[in-house]
Order: sequence, then structure tokens, then C-alpha cells
Amino acid sequence: MLLLTELRLPTIKRLVTDLCTQSDREGWPGHRLLESLLEHEIAEREARRTERHRAESSLSPDKRLSSFDFNAVPCVSKAQVMALAEGTEWLDRGANVLLFGPPGVGKSHLVCALGHALIDAGRRVLFTRCSELVQRLQAARRDLRLPQELARLDRFDLLILDDLSYVRRDQAETSALFELIAERYERKSLAVTANTPFSRWGEVFVDAAMTVAAVDRLVHHATILEMNVQSYRQRTAQAAAPARRASKPTTAAAKD
Repeated sequence: MLLLTELRLPTIKRLVTDLCTQSDREGWPGHRLLESLLEHEIAEREARRTERHRAESSLSPDKRLSSFDFNAVPCVSKAQVMALAEGTEWLDRGANVLLFGPPGVGKSHLVCALGHALIDAGRRVLFTRCSELVQRLQAARRDLRLPQELARLDRFDLLILDDLSYVRRDQAETSALFELIAERYERKSLAVTANTPFSRWGEVFVDAAMTVAAVDRLVHHATILEMNVQSYRQRTAQAAAPARRASKPTTAAAKD
């Protein structure tokens, strides 16, 4: 027992006395005691690793699949999303997920929820505003450290680029974005949300050939989720309108 407590195994160190006492009381064979100690150590290490990965992901903590209203977006298949969340082999193939729809329909919520599920499955995920990331890549290129920045992003199984439509139509920024897309093509996965369809991506990329090449690489191995429904904020406002009208006093009542 002394040897076990001297090892750099914090869970075993904390539990060894209690488990040894239980082992003596219940007459466990030696291998069962060791298995129990190691199982606790491995489980807690995995839990700590998952929390580290969640902390580094920049995902919104409250945007989970359990809180996403699939009924509000009937054009999205819940079964298809759950398959992406539970069957992570698509990450090994460097496949992508593309989410399209107007603002306020839940694209960011759904992609964050998918990210959380993948972290629970042992994968590494990073969520970032697309405009912020391309500016960082542009700065890295200026400082001659773009390869190092791309290598840092390579640690993540899934890179979530939120709001691609808001990237400025600037040669330096969009070329940095294209370089990221090309670098990860068929190796590492991307999840992209956009308010505009492919036909309007010329508003993002300066060069027409670059637009075609970027779309081609993203779509080649991709699941596309179309979320063309009314925004949550508009639905909420419309639902609240009758209540506001009912509570508004009439002209005669106002005069009284």
C-alpha cells in the first residue's frame, strides 16, 4: 500500500486506504483490488481530460442537444444529427458539417451541441467566430508563423467556424481562410455555419476561382443541414404579440 501511495496516481492515493479496508473485510482476491483501484484512476483521468477539452473548446456551456428544439426546425433530421454525435468515425475521415439558414434559427446552438457530444466521446473541438479566426491567421502570416498556427489548430478533431458570412471580403483574410480549408481537407474536420447559400459565397471570397475551390473542398465529404425556418426571435415576438394587444388598454378605457 505504501508503494501505491507514493506513485503519481492521485485517485489511487485518495482511495487506496478505503478500498484496501473493503478488500480485507470482503475477502477480495488481490487482482480484484488492483482492478478496482485502476478502474477508479482511469475513470477520473478521463473525466479530468474531458473537462480540460471542454474548457479549451470555447463552446457555450448551455447549448446541448438535450436543450435543442428539433420541432422548431423540422427540416433537420434529429436522427441524422444524433448519428453525427454518436458515430465519430466521420472525424477520422476529415468529413465536414455545413449548416445554412438565416440568423436566429439555432445554427450556433446545434453546432455547439454537436461539439459537446463529441467532447463527451473523447474528441477535441474548438469553437470560434470565423472572422476572429481568419484575422488571427492573417496576423500569423504577417509574423511568419502561419505554419505553427495551423499546426496548433491541427490538434482539434473538429474546428467550428461560426458565421462564415461575416468574414470581410478582403484578399488577405479570405486567402488565409482558404489556406485553412485547404490544409484540413480530407484530414481534419470543419463545421461551418453560414447565413448565405453557396451561390453568394462570392461575397466572402475575393476571387471566383478561390470561391469554387473552397466550396468544392468543403462539400466533397460533408453533411449539409439546411435550417431555412423563421428565426426564434421572430417566432417569440409573434407569439407575444396577442398578449401585448390584449393587455393594451382601449381608447375609451384610457380616457376613463
